[in-house]
Formats: sequence, structure tokens, C-alpha cells
Amino acid sequence: MDELDKKILTLLNKNARATVKEIAGEVALTSPAVSERIRRMEKNGIIEGYTVRFNPQLTQGHINALISISVPPKDRPEFIRLLAEQPAVQQCFQVTGGYSYMVKVRCRDVAALEVLLSHLQKMGQTNTQIILSTIEGNGIEF
Repeated sequence: MDELDKKILTLLNKNARATVKEIAGEVALTSPAVSERIRRMEKNGIIEGYTVRFNPQLTQGHINALISISVPPKDRPEFIRLLAEQPAVQQCFQVTGGYSYMVKVRCRDVAALEVLLSHLQKMGQTNTQIILSTIEGNGIEF
């Protein structure tokens, strides 16, 4: 991967729907050259896929939160099953430190978050942070 590939990745990261022609104009290559570089990065697993970012204020979940939870090792399979049953759970990370997991959730309101927490607190001690805003990765350089 060279500097041109990194610049293409940066442009795709900012706008995954950018056309090959638009990207070619930004990196001073021909459209076929850009297409080949993108195809090669996809084939080599550098580009794993494309995604859509949406406005959570216009979708059903309005409260985003991170819940840290300490789960005893013997209870971890049951905890994973419990998470799978919770539609508000967006992601779960196994982490180091004072907690076993960090769970990202999206709930319709504070009452729904409270209900979810009551289920999770049966598995272990929790610490919850409500997400006020998100800084997107548009400025990320590779």
C-alpha cells in the first residue's frame, strides 16, 4: 500500500459513495487506475466493505449509551445469550481493566435504558455513560 492508496482510502472514508471519477480527480490518476487500486485493496482485505452512516435522531433510537459491566467468568456464556435477546444492543466489546465488557446500546428513551440496565445488572456491576455526541472519523488520515 503506497501513499496514493492511503489517499484513496481517506477519500472513501469521508464518502464511500464517491465516484471513481471524483476520486481520480483528487489523486491525479485515471479512473481505470483508481478502479484497479480499489479492486486490489478489496481483494487484499484492506477494504472490507462499505457502510452507511445515518442520523440516529431520525431513527428509532434516541439514547445512546456505553455500559461497562463486570461479569464473572462462569456467567459469561449466559451474559452473551442475554445480550443476544436485547434489540437495543448495538455492539459488545470484551475489554481489559475493571470491567469484563463494554456494551454500546441505543434505546428509545431513558425508561427503556433503565429497563435494559435492570436486566444487565443481574449479571454483574455496571457503570453507564450516556453518549452526548459522536465525533465522526471524517478527518482520519491513514
